[in-house]
Amino acid sequence: MVRCAVVGLGYWGPNLVRNLSTSRRTRLVRICDADPARVEAVGAQFPSAARGVDAAEVFADPDVDAVAVATPVGTHHALAKAALLAGKHVLVEKPLAANLAEAEELVRIAAERRRVLLVDHVFLYSPAVRKLADLVRAGELGDLLFVDSIRINLGLFQHDVNVLWDLAPHDLSIIDHLVGRPARSLSAVGASHAGNGLADVAYLHLDYGDGLLASVHVNWLSPVKLRHFLIGGTRRSVLYNDLDPSERVKVYDRGVDLASDPEGKRRVLVSYRSGDVVSPRLEQTEPLRNLVEHFADCVEKGAVPISGGGQGVRIVRVLEAAQESLASGGARVNL
Repeated sequence: MVRCAVVGLGYWGPNLVRNLSTSRRTRLVRICDADPARVEAVGAQFPSAARGVDAAEVFADPDVDAVAVATPVGTHHALAKAALLAGKHVLVEKPLAANLAEAEELVRIAAERRRVLLVDHVFLYSPAVRKLADLVRAGELGDLLFVDSIRINLGLFQHDVNVLWDLAPHDLSIIDHLVGRPARSLSAVGASHAGNGLADVAYLHLDYGDGLLASVHVNWLSPVKLRHFLIGGTRRSVLYNDLDPSERVKVYDRGVDLASDPEGKRRVLVSYRSGDVVSPRLEQTEPLRNLVEHFADCVEKGAVPISGGGQGVRIVRVLEAAQESLASGGARVNL
């Protein structure tokens, strides 16, 4: 069993604590947070784990094999770096770091120390996204044409990052996983309504070349919660609705077939295709539990991380470019 510690017990940390403590592949040995009250509250539910408020004690503990970092984005680099230098494997909450230089340094240190660096892009481990990946890689959708993603709700406002840095990593990691190549350019627009200068509504548009476009809408102000992820292909399209309890994935054999006019009259021949809608069966497993088991496989068996440091760097690169575009009123930024 991989002996694990969790640093950070705010919003996401307790979920990591629960999964690391109940998985048969890992053993929770320490929990840590700068707030003693949080440590006591979480520790009361997991009495076998040592408690503390100093992350340095966690990194110095020889009984800790791996550390999960679930703290504010601005602290990811320092904590993950210290853990890696102490010889620990590291699982980091998304995004990997607050800027590209920090993310690249973490990847370099992990490689030098031969430690696992995994980013908590948790949706990649959901049965729904695994099914999307299977469909894309089997060619069931044909060539990808577009991705439209909506992730909006009356959300938890962050004080250190804007809505793009908070929510978009989920969608960007899924797109990165499915498309398999980086975007060529992007543009982003957004607005801040809370008076703190941090965008709480944003639209991000990415160009992947070869006619593939992706759009990501994130929003903390919406009175309704939506989690829609639509992929359009030349053969079929797929809708992933994370809030649908019974049919999270629907495959549509519907679309438009385009062909050039054989007589060369500068017009396009359009035919509409209306076939079946299929909702494939999905496994009933918790994404975070799947991530924890995969992390254990990477540590113990040398499995290649699905959401490793390389993907973490790619996502931070996009977020940093999106921030540049936001600051310049939506100007296109080449990647």
